Amino acid sequence: MDLVFTILILLLVVALSGVVLRLLPFKLPLPLVQIGLGALMGAPPFGMKVQFDHELFFLLFIPPLLFADGWRIPKREFFLLRAPILTLALGLVFFTVVGIGYFVHWMIPVVPLAVAFALASVLSPTDAVAVGSITGGSRLPPRLLHILEGEALMNDASGLVSLQFAVAAALTGTFSLGDAALKFVLIAVGGLGIGFAVTWLFSRVRRRLVRWSGDMDPASQVALLLLLPFAAYLLAEHLHVSGILAAVAAGMTMNYTDILKGHHAATRMQNNSVWNMLEFVFNGMIFLLLGLQLPGIVGDARLDLDQAGGGELWYLAGYVLAITLALVLLRFAWVWISIQCSGLLARLRNKPWQKVRVRIVWVTALSGVRGAITLAGVLSLPLVLENGSAFPARDLMIFLAAGVILCTLLAGSVGLPLLLKKLELPAEGQRVQEERLARELTAQSALKALDLRADELAQHEDPAYGALALRVSTRVIADYQQRVEAAGEEGELPEQARQDARIERDLRLTALRAERDELYRLRRERRIDDQVMRALMRELDLAEASLTATGGSVH
Repeated sequence: MDLVFTILILLLVVALSGVVLRLLPFKLPLPLVQIGLGALMGAPPFGMKVQFDHELFFLLFIPPLLFADGWRIPKREFFLLRAPILTLALGLVFFTVVGIGYFVHWMIPVVPLAVAFALASVLSPTDAVAVGSITGGSRLPPRLLHILEGEALMNDASGLVSLQFAVAAALTGTFSLGDAALKFVLIAVGGLGIGFAVTWLFSRVRRRLVRWSGDMDPASQVALLLLLPFAAYLLAEHLHVSGILAAVAAGMTMNYTDILKGHHAATRMQNNSVWNMLEFVFNGMIFLLLGLQLPGIVGDARLDLDQAGGGELWYLAGYVLAITLALVLLRFAWVWISIQCSGLLARLRNKPWQKVRVRIVWVTALSGVRGAITLAGVLSLPLVLENGSAFPARDLMIFLAAGVILCTLLAGSVGLPLLLKKLELPAEGQRVQEERLARELTAQSALKALDLRADELAQHEDPAYGALALRVSTRVIADYQQRVEAAGEEGELPEQARQDARIERDLRLTALRAERDELYRLRRERRIDDQVMRALMRELDLAEASLTATGGSVH
C-alpha cells in the first residue's frame, strides 16, 4: 500500500511541476524545477523516502524512453547528418569514457579505474529534452538541434553499453580491449537485429489481427505498442545482446512499418497522446527521484568523502565542478577538432565548406546537459561484487553523477541563453518552407480529385441531385483553392490569402467555443446525456485541434 501511495504522490507532483514552472517569476528549466520539488519532498518535514531496486528501475524507465526517442527522431535529418551524429554519439562517448575515467582515477586515486570508467560511462549520455527545456528548442539552429537529438539518442545506447563493460570489469577484475571491442560489435549488431525483428513481427501480427477481425480497437493497438519496447529489451537481454540498442532499433523501425500508416487516424492520435504523456511522466519521475535522493546524498556527504579518501567537505564540490568542467572542455575540444578535420577533408576534395563560428562550438559544448539517462545509469550500479563485498565507492559515484547533472543544467541555463542571444537565425527555416510546399501540393492533389468527383456527381440522372452536388463541390473546391493560395511564396496574393485564413480561423474558433459552451449548458440542464456530450465534444476538440495546429503555419 505504501508503494502505491508513493507512486500516486510522485505522479501528482510531476503533473503539478508544469504549473509550478509557469508560476515562477523567473525562467527555469523544467528538470531543475522537478529536482527542486523532489528535494523538498525528501527534506524535513516531509522526509519522503524511496528504496530502489536498480534492475527494476533500469527495466522500467530505460526501454520506453529510448524507444520513444528512436520513434520520434527525424529520420531524414538523422540520415543526412549521420556523420556528425555518429562522431558525437560514438567517438565522443569513448573519448569521454577514457578521458573522464582516467581523470577521475587521477583526481581520486582510491576509486578503482574500472569504477571511474563506469562513472564516465553514465556521464557520457546527453539529454536533448533537458536542452530543449533550457533553450526552448526553436532558438537553436535547426541543423544543430537535429544533431543534438540524434546524438542524445545514439549516445544513450553507446554510453550504457560502455557502462555494462565497465561494471563487468569492476565485478570480475579483468578487462581485455580486443575482447571488449569484438563483443561490443556482436552485442550491438545483435541488439539492432532483435529490435528490427520484434517491430517487423509486431507489424505482421497486427495486420493479421486486422484481417481476421475486420478492425482493431485503437486502444488495443496502443496497449500492444506499449509492450513493444519491453519485449525488444527483454528478448535481447535474454539472448545476451544489447537490450538498449534493441529498444532504440525498435523505435526507429516503427515509422517504417504500417502501424501508423493507412486510415488508422484514431490509432495515430491515441499513440501520440499516450507517448507524449509517458515521456513527460517518465522523465519527470526520474528528475523527481533525483531530487528525493538529494537530502540523503547531502546528509551522507561525510561517508561519501570517506570513500573518496577523506579530506574537507568542500572537496566533494570541487570534484563535481572539476568533472563538469572537464566534460565541457573535452566536448569543446572534440567538436572543434572534428570541425577542423571536416573542413580539411572538404578542401582536399574541392568541396564547398562553410566556416563554423566558435560561438556555435561553445553552444554545442554547453548543450551536453546530463539528465534522466545518467541518473538511471548510476542508480543501476550493483550493490555488491561477485565475492559479496560492497561495490567500490557506489555512494560516491551517485553523489558525483547527481552533482554533475545539476551543474550541467545550471551551466546550460546560464550559458546557453547568453550564447544564443546574439546568434542570428534564418527568418524562415527549412521546416516552414517544406511545410508550405507540402500544404500546396497536397491541396493541389485534392483539387484534382475533387474536380473528377464533381464531374461524376454532376452527371447524376437526377438533375436536382446534380445541382446540389455542384453547389457543394464548388464550396469544397473553393476551400482547397484558398489553401493553395495561402501556401504560396511571398507576394500580395499569398499574403492576402493568409490574412483571409487567419480571420477565418479566428471566426471558426469563436464558433467552436460557443458550441462547447452550449453543450455544457445542455448537459447541466440534463437535456443531453454524457454519451451524447462526449461524442459531440470529441468532434469539437478535433476541429479545434486542427485549427490551432495550423495557426503557426499560415503567416
